Amino acid sequence: AKTVDRIVDVFPAAEKDMVRAMLSESLRAVIAQSLLKKVGGGRVAAHEIMIGTPAIRNLIRENKIAQMYSSIQTGQALGMQTLDQCLIEMVRQRLVTIDEARTYAANKDSFGAGAMAAGATMGGKK
Repeated sequence: AKTVDRIVDVFPAAEKDMVRAMLSESLRAVIAQSLLKKVGGGRVAAHEIMIGTPAIRNLIRENKIAQMYSSIQTGQALGMQTLDQCLIEMVRQRLVTIDEARTYAANKDSFGAGAMAAGATMGGKK
């Protein structure tokens, strides 16, 4: 969702509505990634995936970017995932530590609880 804001913000204020309309018509998907330190060394990419569904396109056109996170969160059946959902899965698979994942989480306050509910361990304890 932040990526859409970044694209639109490049343009002058007078053109933003037109850019949103054009973007909503042409957007197929957006993938944003962050590289995290992997347990045992190296790096691993965490992804946020947003598919250009009719609902997402409408939210872009109407400048309701804040509501896009919810659509991404509930769009897993369509191939979408939030960065936090990806991070929780990476912690569950022990690819990254919970502290490393929390650094990149969009919702840091609720991230720990979400990771614990998914079966992640914190300090060796569930």
